[in-house]
Amino acid sequence: MAPRVNTGPSAVVAMLGPTNTGKTHRAIERMLEYPSGMIGLPLRLLAREVYDRVTTKVGENRVALVTGEEKRVPVQPSYWICTVESMPVSIEVDFVGVDEIQLAAHARRGHVFTDRLLHARGIRETWFMGSQVMRPIIETLLPAAEIRTHPRLSTLSGRGASPLSGLPARSAIVAFSASQVYDLSERVRQRKGGAAVVLGALSPRTRNAQVALYQSGEVDFIVSTDAIGMGLNLDIDHVAFAGLQKYDGQETRMLDAAELAQIAGRAGRYMNHGSFGTLAPLPSLPLDINRAIETHNFRPVTQLVWRNTDLDTSSLKNLIASLREKPRQGYFRLVTRADDFNALCFLAEQPEIASRVTGPDYVALLWEVCQIPDFGDQPVEYHAKTLTELFLQLCGPDRSVDLDWLARSIDRIDNTEGSIDTLMMRIEHIRTWTYISHHTGWVKRAKKWQARTQEIEERLSDALHERLMARFVERPGKARSRSRARQQMRGPAENPLGRGPFDNPFEKLLEMDIAIKPLPESPPTVSQKWTEQVLDARYGEFHCDHTGVITYQNEPIARMIRGTELLRPEIRLLGDSAMGAGSRLQIQRRLLAWTRDLVDDILGMLRRGDLRDLSPAGKGLLYQLEQGLGTVLAEAAREQLRHLTSRDRQRLHRAGVSIGRRLVFVRALLKPTAVGGRIALCVAYYDLRSSIPEIKNGSVSVKASPSVPTNAYIAMGYPVLGSRAMRADILERFDERLDRLSQQGFFALPGECASLVGCSLQELATVVEALGYRRGKNHTWHGTEATRARLLTALSGKWVGPPVPDSESELLIPAV
Repeated sequence: MAPRVNTGPSAVVAMLGPTNTGKTHRAIERMLEYPSGMIGLPLRLLAREVYDRVTTKVGENRVALVTGEEKRVPVQPSYWICTVESMPVSIEVDFVGVDEIQLAAHARRGHVFTDRLLHARGIRETWFMGSQVMRPIIETLLPAAEIRTHPRLSTLSGRGASPLSGLPARSAIVAFSASQVYDLSERVRQRKGGAAVVLGALSPRTRNAQVALYQSGEVDFIVSTDAIGMGLNLDIDHVAFAGLQKYDGQETRMLDAAELAQIAGRAGRYMNHGSFGTLAPLPSLPLDINRAIETHNFRPVTQLVWRNTDLDTSSLKNLIASLREKPRQGYFRLVTRADDFNALCFLAEQPEIASRVTGPDYVALLWEVCQIPDFGDQPVEYHAKTLTELFLQLCGPDRSVDLDWLARSIDRIDNTEGSIDTLMMRIEHIRTWTYISHHTGWVKRAKKWQARTQEIEERLSDALHERLMARFVERPGKARSRSRARQQMRGPAENPLGRGPFDNPFEKLLEMDIAIKPLPESPPTVSQKWTEQVLDARYGEFHCDHTGVITYQNEPIARMIRGTELLRPEIRLLGDSAMGAGSRLQIQRRLLAWTRDLVDDILGMLRRGDLRDLSPAGKGLLYQLEQGLGTVLAEAAREQLRHLTSRDRQRLHRAGVSIGRRLVFVRALLKPTAVGGRIALCVAYYDLRSSIPEIKNGSVSVKASPSVPTNAYIAMGYPVLGSRAMRADILERFDERLDRLSQQGFFALPGECASLVGCSLQELATVVEALGYRRGKNHTWHGTEATRARLLTALSGKWVGPPVPDSESELLIPAV
């Protein structure tokens, strides 16, 4: 049995309600309030979307993405974004969330969601998000769970049947077969100029490209199967059902009201109202279904799909028997349509397989092989051929995949020629090989094969997108000429003789759905290729100079600008204004995630695991250091410093934190590279592009600019004293030296002080005065408690010392 996340005490929350209530968004925000978390999502596409959102908040170095075919796992991830089937449930995290929990009643996938509902727990909190239909059964299974509901953010209303010509812009047309989607898309192209196409069989890359086509406004319509009903957040105003029946793998059946509502709920996002209806000649939805969708009132789920997870792998027969074990409770029903179980039963009947399964290890291996998804949904005997060959190779002397066989199998798919259906079939096949390549214990040099299969999938996806564009999107020039021709043939709207509408014999012909030969393919533009390169680039391929300009391949592509706080800059793209809105948004997200990694790179030593269990005072000091990019005034952290334990001080010292008399600072963050990053963040937040501080190559001090705020200099690690901005460690050293000299009363400044501070003798005097010392006679200096408190006045702009005497003469000690 697979290990669990955590079965101990954990606050369980069921966030239930209709679509567009912000359930997933709330769960993500809640997860990020914890140091660690994991969220399971129903689709690979949605997992990638959430991954992009989370990385823009915390950076890619802290977030793992795990799906069947894609694994991006940094060295020490804090957050795991996964498909529900791929959740690494053996990892303990503070927060666990599972989205679309009503899929626990799904015929094929339900047993996985049921297992997560029963067993997946965060150490501190667990959320299940989904439809209100799950409320009664969750209350039965998890009586201690807190049920939360939120109203839909916008209204959803039915509007009956509409002809194709009457559909408003920003509409989605939903059909339930690929052939019907193609037919409708062709009709939309002829009459409305074009449509984006979404099918469940599309690769995420193609689907993203089609969605971007719609989101950017290049087309006003999207034609989709019910794949649109989950995981796609689009700007849709109206959903039109072109059918109400679907083939579910066993039979053609009517969709129930809850299924229709899941799809109809795509209309109206956030505060925008939406509508739904049917596409004529289909009649309007029945009144009771219409009302149920509007009010989100459906029959509750009474049974969940279940499968035993306590498997007996002692023999093949026992494994099959344990998978067939029936549930003991009446609110569960045994899964009957599991692809992995069907594959296991088929392979178990093959003599060559049965003869190799000689012990528990081989039984477990066979079951793992059978869990490879059949992305093409083929008859079991076709998929089983690949599984059989794979299992036999893994049973061989090398216990690994034959690389020649792997290469031949992959090379056969590497072909971008063919029809839309052919390309989709190849994408389904390559996804299987991608899944296999991610089993690093099976495949030697796995990363090489992962890169190879991903490269092929990307090429096939780009070719498929181009085919869809050519077939279902009217090119602007051709659309205009078609419109002019139609207008000319229609002639004036009214008969000039005044005897009713003019009956144009060509009008009916123009309205006919005539098959049009697909437009010739065109390769992806330079902009498209460049966009993909940027999106796939590694962290180290981007660079940011001290002005906040981000470069890629030595070309400036974006600038960091002021965000909500110093550590969270926003991004403004530079150049290529002709780039599509979808591409710009993707690049902006990618670079935003990169800036979060940049901040994490700068402050990494303050986010070490051994600093998490500091005392409250230690955590408070750590927070101030983060917010100050590694430097904080000792006076500003006085309360935290007073309550630090000896253990806190030891750990902070090991992390490179220096606690001085005037400043607390991180030694490593005064190195030139780190200071450059700190300057870039300050330039963005304080908008210093016209007065960028000239701090270079570890300068000990620089001339302070009056146009740069004092707080900005502190955040750069160079607090201002007099006319100089001085590096934090130099300031502490110089102040300590003056303090030792002042113990003798009046003192003369040693000649090497100017060299230590890095300034002229004249400027040195302003620095010493800013530290609270006063000139005496014969070029000597002295200080008192009152005057030395002026240091904080110089650093923070506020007087924090004892009352200032009315006359400076009161501070002077007569010269000896």
